[in-house]
Amino acid sequence: QVQLVESGGRLVQAGASLRLSCAASGRTFSAMGWFRQAPGKEREFVAALSGSGYSTDYADSVKGRFTISRDNAKKTVYLQMNSLKPEDTAVYYCAARGAASMSTSRMMGRYDYWGQGTQVTVSS
Repeated sequence: QVQLVESGGRLVQAGASLRLSCAASGRTFSAMGWFRQAPGKEREFVAALSGSGYSTDYADSVKGRFTISRDNAKKTVYLQMNSLKPEDTAVYYCAARGAASMSTSRMMGRYDYWGQGTQVTVSS
């Protein structure tokens, strides 16, 4: 079992930077991902990191602005968000794939564990 707890979300102005953290307990060496859900919209893929940490994938909307990383010693995955825009406003969720799943995925159904989410609000 893996438990995930996100933190770091808050209200910021457009152009600001923010770092989200996802603290994991239990086994933590599978692929990890970040997703987000804006009000009235479906949850969407943001970024993913392979179990090895060598491969990443980003949604086009955040590519070049967001960076996903992990610290295995701290069992924590991060999402560094720069140049934030009002359209980045959403609840951000951390997710982990199953034990044998080391590759990245953009599909929510490929992730077995989810955090409770953290709210990011970007004002214009």
